[in-house]
Amino acid sequence: MGQSAMAERASDGQVNLIFWQAPSIMNPYLSGGIKDIESASLILEPLARYNETGAMTPWLAAEIPTLENGGVAQDLKSITWRLRDNLIWSDGTPVTAADVQFTWSYCTAEGGGCAHVDKFSGIAGIETPDDRTVVIRFDEAKPFPYNAFVGASAPILQADQFADCLGDRAPTCTEANFYPIGTGPFVVDDFRTGDAVRMSANPYYRDPAKPAFASLMIKGGGTAENAARAVLETADYDYAWNLQLPPEVLDGMQAAGKGEVVAAFGTLVERIVINLTDPDPGLGNARSTLEHPHPFMTDVLVRQALSMAIDRPILTEIGYGEAGRATCNILPAPEIYASDANEACKMQDLEAAKALLDSAGWTDSDGDGVRDKDGVALRLLFQTSTNAVRQTFQAAIKSWWSELGVETELRNVDGNVFFGSDPNSPDTYQKFYADVQMYAQMFDGTDPEAYMASWTCERIPTPDNQWQGTNMPRYCNDAFDALVSKMRETGGLEDRAELARAMNDMLVQDFVILPLVHRGRVSAHANSLGGVVLNTWDSELWNAADWYRIEAD
Repeated sequence: MGQSAMAERASDGQVNLIFWQAPSIMNPYLSGGIKDIESASLILEPLARYNETGAMTPWLAAEIPTLENGGVAQDLKSITWRLRDNLIWSDGTPVTAADVQFTWSYCTAEGGGCAHVDKFSGIAGIETPDDRTVVIRFDEAKPFPYNAFVGASAPILQADQFADCLGDRAPTCTEANFYPIGTGPFVVDDFRTGDAVRMSANPYYRDPAKPAFASLMIKGGGTAENAARAVLETADYDYAWNLQLPPEVLDGMQAAGKGEVVAAFGTLVERIVINLTDPDPGLGNARSTLEHPHPFMTDVLVRQALSMAIDRPILTEIGYGEAGRATCNILPAPEIYASDANEACKMQDLEAAKALLDSAGWTDSDGDGVRDKDGVALRLLFQTSTNAVRQTFQAAIKSWWSELGVETELRNVDGNVFFGSDPNSPDTYQKFYADVQMYAQMFDGTDPEAYMASWTCERIPTPDNQWQGTNMPRYCNDAFDALVSKMRETGGLEDRAELARAMNDMLVQDFVILPLVHRGRVSAHANSLGGVVLNTWDSELWNAADWYRIEAD
């Protein structure tokens, strides 16, 4: 920290990051991909965020509003935020409460496809009595009022820059989406989707001594293994993000002595998602929409059998070692939210899975090795992003499902595309043009209210919302939606936790999401990069303003 204190803005040259899944956009409201949220967090910032311990800390706000300091109304129907003094956008203009108000309007505009609209649920209106004061009014008592503008997925946008980007115009604003004006430590100089992002120090950043680096580059593409090697073995890069590699591979690279692997557990879960709608290409624009239910995934016993056939402990061991834990929950942390009602999934039971399919009438009637019923065969397309661990998982799962009499075609898509935000691409995980798909997901902060709302009926991706919904399985259950609504009105940690566990149990016991591994977040930095503090509750790059160069002796 002493070296950090001695640093001056832009005195340490360039810092180089490698994201093997390249950023596809710098506006997190138009992408649910972690890679895009992370990279955009260097530019765009929220009122508050979570530190490495999960504690909420003020960021653009002067303090966290509470009942005790009067920032939260006694009736819980409003919260008042005060901006820090003298906040300046990277174009030299002042940040005002109007920018905060506009950001709410932007994300909630009809047809805009905002990926994080759940952050703004229950807001009746936002008032700006002066340039530094933001009063958020809720349509009913809001016991947890800290979703909007808190965390890396809900930053503030500059109203002037995005004024003409509301509703269905949002994805057409290429300049704003690739080159957002922000308050973070860096500004975007050059953005090449799927390739590289070049940034320079924000001359108007609120701390005159930060950032220490004059420039920053995020290089995208390649593989997780190449990214790890570029930091740990050759030190060609300073930071490698999301190293989804077997532990023995990382241990061998770290032995070179040029870098350090950093890891910590948060809420990241590798999961298989079931498509409840029909992805048949013959359906045209109506494929993977509620207009056409899936021909066999709508049978819960088929979904259950697929889950029972998976050996989660084996997947954890071969994929992540100590950086993973087999899980039966999509909500594994914090501990109070983790359900103990689903532990049976950790025990593979192929024979019971076969018996379940038999009982449901799925048999191999024509002797070709594939079960069928009423002319429908259990043949499915299983897609995920291109990654060595995920391809290993795919191969193992295909083998187990084959033992059941389920034929599986494997497909992998470049992560830059799979987690991209292009509504015209047929290969995104939002479009979900497959029967099942695998990826990891997490949420920022320690309260899962907005995260659990991801699977309400209104969050299903459709052509009308630019395919930006978060409900990938197309799950629509009024009972689940009712629990989401109840949690929004419920105070008391244990009561909220009980509701969250119930929602978790509903999703996994309906087998629309098959949790596999509770993953630790694993990255690496060169020994010459100081100030890195891994944060699993917010953006991994949350404190990049504090990074600095350690000079060799």
